[in-house]
Amino acid sequence: MGIGGCIGLLAVGAILTFAVDWHMAGVNLDLVGVILMIVGVIGLASYVSILKRRRTQPPSPGAPVVDVEDNRYYK
Repeated sequence: MGIGGCIGLLAVGAILTFAVDWHMAGVNLDLVGVILMIVGVIGLASYVSILKRRRTQPPSPGAPVVDVEDNRYYK
């Protein structure tokens, strides 16, 4: 789920919780809205966490270069 999906879940949950004044038998729309908002926040947090992990910085240009194997044969 991307950022757009998470924000969409947050928006739909907020609309169901705060803006809808409609009652269904057997369904609490306020609770459904709160659950959607919680899922949206969890999805947004996990997406940002994964995105932060992907953006690793390359080593600085002044970092020493390590030569793994040096095969010099002197006669």
